Amino acid sequence: MNKKATIILGIDPGTTVMGYALLRVENNQPSVLLMDVLKLAKQKDIYARLEMIHTKVMELIQLYRPSSFAIEAPFFGKNVQSMLKLGRAQGVAIAAAMHGKIPVTEYAPKKVKQSITGNGNADKDQVWKMLQRVLSIDEQPQYFDATDALAVALCHHYQSSSVLGTAVKGLKGWDEFIAKNPERVKKK
Repeated sequence: MNKKATIILGIDPGTTVMGYALLRVENNQPSVLLMDVLKLAKQKDIYARLEMIHTKVMELIQLYRPSSFAIEAPFFGKNVQSMLKLGRAQGVAIAAAMHGKIPVTEYAPKKVKQSITGNGNADKDQVWKMLQRVLSIDEQPQYFDATDALAVALCHHYQSSSVLGTAVKGLKGWDEFIAKNPERVKKK
């Protein structure tokens, strides 16, 4: 069965640098369409930065028509101001995806690392090396923010194409799973 190609937009939110990547998946084979960053540091006004994030995400949605949007959730740090700024950046990107009627999925950094490398505590270089192998990428990006966005998109592909990832999402137990998936029950 030949499935239609899907495109996943992955975002690594940031207020100084935002990573973004587009992953094309056809016949369950992922390939990189685009991987880059939006540099925001030159703009001093935080609201202007947020507008730049919104504009960029809308532009990517209009150009590539992704079927899904995956974003890395902010990790919890000690600096409350940094967390608030990062949350705003994430919220603006999510709002753009929602405006484009694209389903949004959020992934914790550990989940992304676990999905890509098998180790939730992997460093950025380990994640990048695995992305290079899995997606046959030669060039070294200038910013890990771009590779982080690609990792989020690939994580989403793995999670949405996995039987376990899609079957148990939002279910409260085996009884509910069996009720919603009677064709998966084998009777002896």
